[in-house]
Amino acid sequence: MSPSGPELLRQVKSQIEEVDPAEVHELMDEGVTIVDVREADELASGLIPGAKHVPRSYLESRIEGAVPDRSTPIVLYCASGNRSAYAARALQHDLGYGNVRSMTGGITLWKDRGYELQVPRTLTPEQRERYSRHLLIPEIGMEGQQKLLDAKVLLLGAGGLGSPTALYLAAAGVGTLGIVDDDEVDLSNLQRQVIHNSERIGTPKVDSAEQSIRALNPDVTVVKYPVRIDASNIVEIIGGYDVVVDGVDNFPTRYLLNDASVRLQIPVVSASILGFDGQLSVFKPYDGPCYRCLFREPPPAELAPSCGANGVLGVLPGTMGLLQATEVIKLVAGVGEPAIGRLLLYDALAATLTEVKVHRDPECPICSRDPSEIADEELGVFPDYEAFCAAAG
Repeated sequence: MSPSGPELLRQVKSQIEEVDPAEVHELMDEGVTIVDVREADELASGLIPGAKHVPRSYLESRIEGAVPDRSTPIVLYCASGNRSAYAARALQHDLGYGNVRSMTGGITLWKDRGYELQVPRTLTPEQRERYSRHLLIPEIGMEGQQKLLDAKVLLLGAGGLGSPTALYLAAAGVGTLGIVDDDEVDLSNLQRQVIHNSERIGTPKVDSAEQSIRALNPDVTVVKYPVRIDASNIVEIIGGYDVVVDGVDNFPTRYLLNDASVRLQIPVVSASILGFDGQLSVFKPYDGPCYRCLFREPPPAELAPSCGANGVLGVLPGTMGLLQATEVIKLVAGVGEPAIGRLLLYDALAATLTEVKVHRDPECPICSRDPSEIADEELGVFPDYEAFCAAAG
């Protein structure tokens, strides 16, 4: 005969170890891992400071991400101590965790004892629905989504690369998007710059981009910079942003961005496109090479997009821009392996993606030095660029 609910609970509790909130309070300073197994909508009332949140409904699939070492001392708690008892037995008997206890009385008894609580930030019901697919991913979840909502990302350019990157970062919930572009929407842009449309021809690109972003996600604050980046304004503009997305189409600005971002220690997600070919890398100052480590001087003039008319497959900036958006999300959420020290080469005609390992240059004129040593007059400087552009015809 099957046991009743209360009988089953008694059996479960007889198979695990329980611990009083007073002891848990003492253990907080001793390195024990505390795991809250309540559901997300229960957290608004507060949780034990420093506790990891792994809902009971996802415990078996997510606990390894939160506590990868099965020998780690763990205390589980819920509202009253019942779900945490079932969770403790599951960790011990099914997943092989060797040091698991359940807190008696749960968060209710913890509060009654007057112990401190941490009141977490919560998403609005609309945000929970909007970002529900992110919340289901263990690597993102509530914590990662809140990091995205707090993030400030600057896009240099609202063109081919900036268009898909901006749209997908807005959709992902990046809280602040800065957009730098001094151009207006032109008919020839619409083959690839998907953030704009025919009705906005003649409209400043920053205004057109803002309209599309706000229509997609009202959570996002758009900061517009309808100017051309140069040595006089770059430090002021990029300062304060968490990540910069490089969507520029000329080498002077790219070198200028590199030098300023190294000085300010801001990571740059860089991509470039030409014809059927794209390349991408993440330049995180002092964690990997900078742009000058890879390209001490510009490439041959005939390969410089800013020095002549060059074609590009319309979908290629979409491909590379989405890769950029992915790298930004990884950097902000602190997950995965960003493409730091790697140059990704995409050949659309051959449908191949090649990875080239790249390393810091100990003789790099910029990142081999302390950032405080990089002077204003050095930003973006390299020899004979005017002659270089003239050679391209």
